[in-house]
Amino acid sequence: MAPHSSLLFILAVACFSSLISPATSQTCSTQNVLSAEKTPFQTCLDLPELESYLHYTYNATNSSLSVAFVATPSRSDGWIAWAINPAATTMSGSQAFLAYGSGPGAPPVVKTYNISGYNLTEGRLAFDFWNLRAESLHGGRIAIFATVKVPAGAGSVNQVWQVGGNVTNGRVGVHPFSPPNLNSRAVLNLTGTTGAGGGGSKTPGNAGWMTTNVNFGVNLGVLVLLGTIFIF
Repeated sequence: MAPHSSLLFILAVACFSSLISPATSQTCSTQNVLSAEKTPFQTCLDLPELESYLHYTYNATNSSLSVAFVATPSRSDGWIAWAINPAATTMSGSQAFLAYGSGPGAPPVVKTYNISGYNLTEGRLAFDFWNLRAESLHGGRIAIFATVKVPAGAGSVNQVWQVGGNVTNGRVGVHPFSPPNLNSRAVLNLTGTTGAGGGGSKTPGNAGWMTTNVNFGVNLGVLVLLGTIFIF
């Protein structure tokens, strides 16, 4: 019985350790991402696909949207992209910012793409933008920063995001066609929530709250079960 009891004790310790390892480590609120003015963004979202994150601030005074999109390329020589589609929540017609690594110690390259169909061809965007740059972050992530002009009085924009394949001599390869890649689109409400198909609103003080509580409930249930086994 001693080996059996030891195994149960090890399982209990492992479950308890997971309780004190916060699930919020994978949420946007833990990322130290600042705007061009070196201030935090007003809102951040854990996007529902591709382990991606969006930090943003909407300025109704000048109808501008400042964003920082954070994601990890699907491979070490891959790319990430965030886009606005003025007409629909589809890739075709998207006005995209795309970034990829440019070598050790160098900042990522970031370019603009006016996407027609599934051809990735560099081009001018249909709206004004400024403060465009990209940064390398911890863990292989890349962040794209930009401020874009949105229509005056707009309550939402169609956003599309993606992580893609290899980049060879500046030529961008296609992205995978798995369900997460095909579903990475949503309506971004400029008041701080997403529409159908998107993730929930995350402000820095509340991001990850539900995830933490779900994990706590599951692990607590396992501990209670193990305690019952010890007793009987």
